[in-house]
Amino acid sequence: MAEVKRVKTGISGLDKILHGGLISGDSYLIRGEAGSGKTTLGLHFLCAGEGNDKSGLFISLSEPRDKIIRNGERRNFPVQNKVEFLDLSPSSQFIEEKDYNVFPSSEVEQGPLLNAITNRIKEMKPEKIFIDGLTQLRFLSSDDYRFRKNVQSLIKLMSDIETTPMLVSEVGSRPDDDLQFISDGIINLQPQGTERKISISKIRGSGFKKGKHTYTLDEEGMKVYPILTPDFSLSKKEEIEQETENEAISSGIPEIDKLLHGGIERGTNTIITGPTGSGKTSLGLTFMKEAAGRGERSVIYLLEESKEVLKQRSKAINIPIKEMINNNNLELFSVNRHEISPDIFIHQIKEEVERHDTKLLMLDSITAFNSSFADENWSKNDLVKALDSLRRFLFNNNVTILMTNEIANITGDFQVTDDQISYLADNLIILRYLELRGGMQKAIGVLKKRLSGFETKLREFKITKYGLEVGEPLENLSGILTGNPEFTSGKQTNKNTSY
Repeated sequence: MAEVKRVKTGISGLDKILHGGLISGDSYLIRGEAGSGKTTLGLHFLCAGEGNDKSGLFISLSEPRDKIIRNGERRNFPVQNKVEFLDLSPSSQFIEEKDYNVFPSSEVEQGPLLNAITNRIKEMKPEKIFIDGLTQLRFLSSDDYRFRKNVQSLIKLMSDIETTPMLVSEVGSRPDDDLQFISDGIINLQPQGTERKISISKIRGSGFKKGKHTYTLDEEGMKVYPILTPDFSLSKKEEIEQETENEAISSGIPEIDKLLHGGIERGTNTIITGPTGSGKTSLGLTFMKEAAGRGERSVIYLLEESKEVLKQRSKAINIPIKEMINNNNLELFSVNRHEISPDIFIHQIKEEVERHDTKLLMLDSITAFNSSFADENWSKNDLVKALDSLRRFLFNNNVTILMTNEIANITGDFQVTDDQISYLADNLIILRYLELRGGMQKAIGVLKKRLSGFETKLREFKITKYGLEVGEPLENLSGILTGNPEFTSGKQTNKNTSY
């Protein structure tokens, strides 16, 4: 079977959705409301490729040529070097003045417009064509049948000379079912709440990535962020074999490693859950400190506190976070919900892992992720699914994940998570406050570990200026998880180990 020739759209994310690009010689309908970025997409398409050969033709029946060039150059599109223009906009003075009271506009303008388009295509024989403003041609046609026949004739002409055209349909003006039917592919640009979404309705002769993908428009043009769909090609047996080969990663604190029977396995997801101030982030940093000692790169995505606050807190507990950053073993990212969407955030993580061979990643925290990103576009269930896709992608790339999760109760009935996300965890570490003898203490324990056994007892846990201190197992306490701890018979051990 012959390989299908692809034409790049000039937008890498869109090419990924299209499984490599558009099929050469086929026609594509770009549908969207005013301001959705249709013209921007067209300029990406026409300007794609190396060199300065003018292989693209921009036919405009709506905006004048000078305005399109001016707007394109503001976004650094090389339109003057790459694109030929045929300006058929109302202000182009293409049509000679005639008495519209005597002749209908369809007779005065439709024929010359179609002839101008046909003649330029035959003369230039461009590789790519973008026709902006088909709605104007519909208005000039005597009826829908005539309009459809005219468009079909243009598509056949472009197919005969093996060019690849994009045709623009302004959604909302009139139904365009006829254009959708005769086009080989349909690309939809549509708003969804505060976000923009791009989707593919059909592509003849090719598969494509389904779903509504986020896109943005900025000073550089259009950027598309495909939905993350990890590879599920491994069989369950292969997954288990791959997982069991993973080495254990140490926390650098022997007593915590004892709790975990050696540490956490590389490529797994560990959720550290507990109330505010219990030491979740500090515990995660101990694993990153050890990773830095091995020369591995770690990243932290901060959704709650600032970089400076984390640096100060880390210094106060003897974790050299600044040195780790200076040695390129650690990078901090602050996540601003008002600047990005969940899709873009996850895409940034994907790029970080692929570009820098990151080995350890911490999301601080899941609670903030869910509360910050939840809106009319994203329910908490959608956000958990997005985290699950991210977890799978990172697993496929053998990246170890740490996720912190905050629970509301300081003491009282035990609760693992607030948002039903514990199923995401391969390992689940709990931090707990205890009220003993009128004072507050902390405890650490392991509730779940998928690839090995773990110590089932809790240990006393302290955060000091020397680092984290972990005591011996709390042998003589019962009722810890109920929130009502009581000493049982025997002498309580109060020995701590500092690291």
